[in-house]
Amino acid sequence: MTSRSTIMDTNSFREEHAAGLDEATRSLTKRRQNLLGASYRLFYRRPVHLVRGKGAYLWDREGEKYLDVYNNVASIGHCHPAVIEAVQQQMGKLNTHTRYLHETILDYSESILATMPDEINRAMYMCTGSEANDLAMRIAHAWSGGTGIIVTQEAYHGTSALTSGASPALGSGQALAATTRLVSAPDHYRLQGQDAGAWFAAEMQKQIDDMKAHGIKFAGFMADSIFSSDGVFPGEAGFLKPSIDVVHRNGGIFIADEVQPGFARTGESFWGFGRHGLVPDVITTGKPMGNGIPVSGLFARQEVMEAFSNHVPYFNTFGGNPVSMAAASAVLDVIKTEKLQEHTQKVGSQLLAELRTLQDKHDAVGDVRGAGLFIGFELVKDRTTREPDKALALDLIEALRDEHILTSVAGPYGNVLKLRPPLAFQSGDIDWLTGALDRSLTRLGH
Repeated sequence: MTSRSTIMDTNSFREEHAAGLDEATRSLTKRRQNLLGASYRLFYRRPVHLVRGKGAYLWDREGEKYLDVYNNVASIGHCHPAVIEAVQQQMGKLNTHTRYLHETILDYSESILATMPDEINRAMYMCTGSEANDLAMRIAHAWSGGTGIIVTQEAYHGTSALTSGASPALGSGQALAATTRLVSAPDHYRLQGQDAGAWFAAEMQKQIDDMKAHGIKFAGFMADSIFSSDGVFPGEAGFLKPSIDVVHRNGGIFIADEVQPGFARTGESFWGFGRHGLVPDVITTGKPMGNGIPVSGLFARQEVMEAFSNHVPYFNTFGGNPVSMAAASAVLDVIKTEKLQEHTQKVGSQLLAELRTLQDKHDAVGDVRGAGLFIGFELVKDRTTREPDKALALDLIEALRDEHILTSVAGPYGNVLKLRPPLAFQSGDIDWLTGALDRSLTRLGH
């Protein structure tokens, strides 16, 4: 029997939905299946055929306009002209690997490191977040002399052999490494008044102790600080510090996976970990860094990186190539010149407030939480028991698709709408989203 995974299959097209499709869409899905095989997944029971994007908007082949409330790849907005121009100009001059001298990679490194704590002073580049996290795990092994990695219960950190073995969100069909241990995410909604920081630190120590009992030396903890795949749990600023203290006391490092919460996404800080006053040992980035151009990075304390780099040469043919660095530089410039961190905090606060009015109106909305333009909208069957309502969540995202709003679900129960639009999302888009949510919940009888 094919396994169901939380991030790949929860919101997906399946063969039984084909009969309800128009002929053109059905033909495309069949062609895709025949050419790409079974591993790939499409969103929605009625897949969307997109042909154009701009800012926070997308258009399908029929010319219908959609509001993108999910895509953090095009972090500063689809087809941003600054990125297009930077890529075109550099492509017309040179694109090659990093074994020749070139200023762009150095200029970008100085600029991106300036956004990080002073202790983070070394940079390396790859093409994907999976590669960045894979290298981060290798560095953790080299630094600690151990192999044990802790991640959260529904974490997603990549698709390489190392990272997929530490990505439970890929589902039961993907085996976890014997050296991986899982810690439950800090579900503040269900902790019901407990000290989340102390609770999470204790859970961390339990897993480290379990590793020791099984002869596994602890190497590190890898997490995105908003716990996006686990259901979006920003929590109170600073609550993560006690658990990171546990990591360091036990000889491990903290790898901050910033693919999701980084690049001004949370509004309160340029980096997700910044909300908690933390200095990670290693920081990884990916998708939002190049606004759709494949580029990723790893940034670290010098002494931590050198445990690996002083002994093992590293080369990634297209990691840090001039075109990718030009795209990344343009993204960084746009975030600064368009004041997107301030924009994200302001518009995110407005959106959060409006979504909470829906919580007051609809009993099925159990919790609304978030930081900046990263919000979890949780559906429950009963507010008292907080029993998750996965079926409603899946019906709701289909109803939103019909309202031309694109998003998806997250969390171990598949009942949390992950609202994560491009940072080009504007105050004027809030009514479109909240109105569609209100109408859809009402039509669904909730």
